[in-house]
Amino acid sequence: MIRGFYIGRFQPFHNGHFNMVQEIAEDVDELVLGIGSAGDSHSKHDPFTAGERVMMVTKSLVDIDLVTYAVPIEDLERNSVWVSHVQSMSPEFDVAYSNNPLVIQLFEEAGVEVRQSPMFNREVLEGQEVRERMIKGKNWKSLLPDPVVEVVEETNGIERLQRVSETDSNGN
Repeated sequence: MIRGFYIGRFQPFHNGHFNMVQEIAEDVDELVLGIGSAGDSHSKHDPFTAGERVMMVTKSLVDIDLVTYAVPIEDLERNSVWVSHVQSMSPEFDVAYSNNPLVIQLFEEAGVEVRQSPMFNREVLEGQEVRERMIKGKNWKSLLPDPVVEVVEETNGIERLQRVSETDSNGN
């Protein structure tokens, strides 16, 4: 049995992430999804809580024929021990999946096999683009799996994101 690990902030979990999981599913028997920056929420960069992102991931992957585990991973400001932190918070895994150069470097230095996969429509399927569309009231729903749209709506995520993106009268 092979268990993979895929980490992302998933702010929110979009179709690019979903496509990546489908690709990974061809290689592994189980997949741990690390919910990165788990302690961050209620900001323009990280609007959703770890719990909301766990809901997004879990509901989106319910119909995929793959055992998955969503595990919140809080940030650690010391890159040299980050992999051991991730491993301490996660079920044991055999291979990590990432396209992030720092994540690849850290896992490889720790002796963990890393596999990359193609990006999917990266110019549109990118968290910042999705969040900007949400803020501006542009088409964002088509970029997310339907269960994620439901979580965003259930949590009033658009209103939250728009509010935390505003500046006060001093331009802050």
